[in-house]
Amino acid sequence: MTQIAKTLDQLIGEGVAGRRVLVRSDLNVPLDGSTITDDGRIRASVPTIKALADAGARVVVVAHLGRPKGEPEARYSLAPVAARLGELLGRDVAFATDTVGESARQTVAGLVDGGVALLENVRFNAGETSKDDVERKAFAAQLAGLADAFVSDGFGVVHRKQASVYDVAELLPHAMGTLVAAELDVMTRLTENPERPYAVVLGGSKVSDKLGVIDNLLGKADTLLIGGGMVFTFLAAQGHQVGKSLLEEDQIATCQGYLTRAAEAGVEIVLPTDIVVDTAFPSGEREPAPRVVAADAIPADALGLDIGPASGETFAAALQGARTVFWNGPMGVFEVPAFADGTRAVAQALTEVTAAGGLSVVGGGDSAAAVRTLGFADDAFGHISTGGGASLEYLEGKVLPGITVLESDKVAG
Repeated sequence: MTQIAKTLDQLIGEGVAGRRVLVRSDLNVPLDGSTITDDGRIRASVPTIKALADAGARVVVVAHLGRPKGEPEARYSLAPVAARLGELLGRDVAFATDTVGESARQTVAGLVDGGVALLENVRFNAGETSKDDVERKAFAAQLAGLADAFVSDGFGVVHRKQASVYDVAELLPHAMGTLVAAELDVMTRLTENPERPYAVVLGGSKVSDKLGVIDNLLGKADTLLIGGGMVFTFLAAQGHQVGKSLLEEDQIATCQGYLTRAAEAGVEIVLPTDIVVDTAFPSGEREPAPRVVAADAIPADALGLDIGPASGETFAAALQGARTVFWNGPMGVFEVPAFADGTRAVAQALTEVTAAGGLSVVGGGDSAAAVRTLGFADDAFGHISTGGGASLEYLEGKVLPGITVLESDKVAG
């Protein structure tokens, strides 16, 4: 890193009263219709927005929701988010019904010192995610025209080279928000001299989603625990039949290589010894009911949907005494009570690491949703990341464009 990005405190110290500050937040929350089912990312975005507003800035928040195809879709509107953001801030949040159009210009023009506005979903404009540099930069220029400075505070998108993440930072004086700074501090602690023993828990559906992380962490972690749908490719790599379970046959050889490398490096890979299976998913009123089988004896007509109770105890025991734990990906289909116990066991083990003074990190995405769905308090963990993909790419050792652009003082004239 050749230069440290400007902090939010430094930007505020330079004076932001009366200035329009564009803040890229991550407000991509799950919705049930127009009801927000988990407002964790909104709550995480509040400190930066509030600090700027309290300092007299005219705050213009830009964010995305879902994956619209470059044009407006009602189901992806940020209107419900604007209402919740206002509640959490304790102040009105003006909402623009477009991103860079007439509504956005009028809404920003109407801001007073300390006022906050949220623009409509930035991905309603094709320029936001365009692979064409010219199209993307043209959209960024329109966004930059609404502001005098830029603050990057959406950690969940810093691994994307997108207009509101990367290109706008090249056009405006810029700083790193408190959320992104906190996320990077935690990620640094996970990758640079982590306190040991260091355990990594990986779950989720596919091995292919975690290849880079496994590859990089085999040389850093002391213990690697594997659950979720990805475990069946590892079981197949050991020569076991996995029935109808999720299997990436093209990754079996890769998993065999990881098992060999781990043994040679003295890294312990912990795989489940029992699995909760059903004959189909989603489960229905049929026989046999979901049941527990040995991991090396999955019936041909069954598919695994969670790690079993013995494995939950084994995983918890493996995490006991760890000083650093990173967890990304649930152990099973946690949304269904019959397949949630493995994820609950891991979450409980992480809270005990926290209570003992260790660092426990929940790596965003489905993992963050799982701990909240299962009733765990956010402060029971050392850190719940707002960026699943970004945290994984950081741990893979990849360059995050939305971070590197903040480390430059260059602003296009």
